[in-house]
Amino acid sequence: MAAEIHSRPQSRRPVLLSKVEGHQDAVSAALLIPKEDGVITAGEDRTIRVWLKRDSGQYWPSIYHTMASPCSAMAYHHDSRRIFVGQDNGAIMEFHISEDFNKMNFVKTYPAHQNRVSAITFCLASEWLISTGHDKCISWMCTRSGSMLGRHYFTSWASCLQYDYETQHAFVGDYSGQITLLKLEQNTCSVITTLKGHEGSITSLWWDPVQRLLFSGASDHSIIMWDIGGRKGRTLLLQGHHDKVQAICYIQLTRQLVSCSADGGIAVWNMDISREEAPQWLESDSCQKCEQPFFWNIKQMWDTKTIGLRQHHCRKCGQAVCGKCSTKRSSYPIMGFEFQVRVCDSCFESIKDEDRTSLATFHEGKHNISHMSMDISRGLMVTCGSDRIVKIWDMTPVVGCSLATGFSSR
Repeated sequence: MAAEIHSRPQSRRPVLLSKVEGHQDAVSAALLIPKEDGVITAGEDRTIRVWLKRDSGQYWPSIYHTMASPCSAMAYHHDSRRIFVGQDNGAIMEFHISEDFNKMNFVKTYPAHQNRVSAITFCLASEWLISTGHDKCISWMCTRSGSMLGRHYFTSWASCLQYDYETQHAFVGDYSGQITLLKLEQNTCSVITTLKGHEGSITSLWWDPVQRLLFSGASDHSIIMWDIGGRKGRTLLLQGHHDKVQAICYIQLTRQLVSCSADGGIAVWNMDISREEAPQWLESDSCQKCEQPFFWNIKQMWDTKTIGLRQHHCRKCGQAVCGKCSTKRSSYPIMGFEFQVRVCDSCFESIKDEDRTSLATFHEGKHNISHMSMDISRGLMVTCGSDRIVKIWDMTPVVGCSLATGFSSR
């Protein structure tokens, strides 16, 4: 069921420790059990499984439980060993796992949504179960009584969720590409603001309560860092993936962001430097370099007897330019552009070779990744996806383990 992978550590690359196989359909979520050599998985094959590492080095399921509906989301609270599993039918089921991780007892069912559950978080202090779903809503329920406390509806499917336990603020990403910041009360909630910047649906969110930074990944292949604590609307764009960004995790201790995309790409971004904001794209009826008209500027085309040109934008200065004035391409990592992007000729001349030095490392997960989770204290990461495989990685070679005193060798 689970094969042990023997990989010699390579410098500055994630090391594949184990590959866990056995699900009959896509694995929706996988979580590492803190302080244990174990993984909890939930799949579209309607099963929840707890895998423990045996003396042989292989992972075998110590718990195998079949649900009534495909499992779509999961949250696990290690101190109380409570697990919450969201399903395709909208229900969330709570279980309690035994101390030896060999038994799982059903606690209760929460009628949280009318459609597929997309994300779950549990707050022990308030005993709230907060979730989002494809019924376009966020709901929060009382885990003591099992009753619904409140709901808030959006215009699109709610796809992902992050929660600030101290201030009771929730961040909800949706399929329209918008992120909504809500303040949750006992029975009501208020919309604080909405964040718009992505050109595709929001697929993943990560909230860092220490620096008060929100990271969002989207189907437009990009990541945006929103400086919520700065209160100045500062955003940083990160572009380095070739497919939709499915999962993100910010390591506050080393100021690094780990992101995974659907094509198996794993990126580790250095956020411990002063990055530049990408400029807003300027609008103009003619090229802001040579003043030639764009094709919709009929008056200038008529007056100058010229054919209108296509409008492009320089990614470095944001100016509207024609193709002749932007013949060059360059990466510009300090602005988040790890790929070569269009820049105007004058900006190209201003970019030095050292400005093109990458500020991220890119690695191949070699399988579809739809979900990722990290145990930051041990430098471990688990990935899973539609190929039904779960992979466990040692990330310490790439996430600055020398800085992170909490990392322990296994």
